[in-house]
Amino acid sequence: MQDGDSRSAPDILATTEAWKQAGRSVALATVIETWGSAPRPVGSHLVIDSDGNFEGSVSGGCVEGAVVAEAVDVIDTGTPTTLEFGVADETAWRVGLSCGGRIRVYVEPVT
Repeated sequence: MQDGDSRSAPDILATTEAWKQAGRSVALATVIETWGSAPRPVGSHLVIDSDGNFEGSVSGGCVEGAVVAEAVDVIDTGTPTTLEFGVADETAWRVGLSCGGRIRVYVEPVT
């Protein structure tokens, strides 16, 4: 499922647990900081499996595509990472974060 809906954190955490119990390899992305205008608040989650399926939201648009791609790498390597997207960053325009804010997203494998 690639709906990228905006369910609340407890629902996403329940989905994460259900996916793990079903034997799926998953990562959890969490908004850990925001500055200025940001589409999702701190604590927003996105769960991603090794096939790139996801539920939840950390930003919207192409930012989530970049987070999903990074999460698949995190699942493969087992190494967490922190991503930053901001309007001053050339990456922001590539991934569609032109709202004037910045966000930091922590992506971790769920074991």
